[in-house]
Amino acid sequence: MLRNSSSDGSDRFEYLQTLVTEFQDTDSEEAKEQVLANLANFAYDPKNMEHLRRLQVADLFLDMLTEENENFVEFGMGGLCNLSMDPECRDVILRSGAIALVTRCLSSPREETVLSAVTTLTNLTTPASRSQITDPAVLQCMLRFSLSESSRLRNLAAVFLKDCCSEQEVVRAQQQMQGQQTAVGIPLPKD
Repeated sequence: MLRNSSSDGSDRFEYLQTLVTEFQDTDSEEAKEQVLANLANFAYDPKNMEHLRRLQVADLFLDMLTEENENFVEFGMGGLCNLSMDPECRDVILRSGAIALVTRCLSSPREETVLSAVTTLTNLTTPASRSQITDPAVLQCMLRFSLSESSRLRNLAAVFLKDCCSEQEVVRAQQQMQGQQTAVGIPLPKD
């Protein structure tokens, strides 16, 4: 029985490796999107974490966050979100300097990308990363999200503010936002 388990693990690694190779070798955007979506789904299963770390799939997902193709960004962010639940993967992601890239995804026009970014930031919050993740600009963004018409976004933002931030930080961010009467996403005109 142990032999089957080892064989299954080997087969799983080889299959995931085939997907990564297919992504790297194909020129078809549609095929790349399909592979990314599959890898993001596989990142949800804890049985795949070790294999995905060995294949450096976190780096692949991070690379997608700067692409113009919104599907690449969405699937890359979704994959990172799934990986970030695993402590070892979380540490790999943090060492890759991912916080700035994930934070940029908070302004995505796609709700799924934004939801994955908020969840990822929550998962990436550690004592060492906390100050960067609870940057005032991020807190103000979360406060705006907490007023969203989308219940999913509103609830996730509330969880982030409760679990990742101190009450003092939230109050300070609210005070900074007062007097900045601006439409969300529209910059104020220059003086």
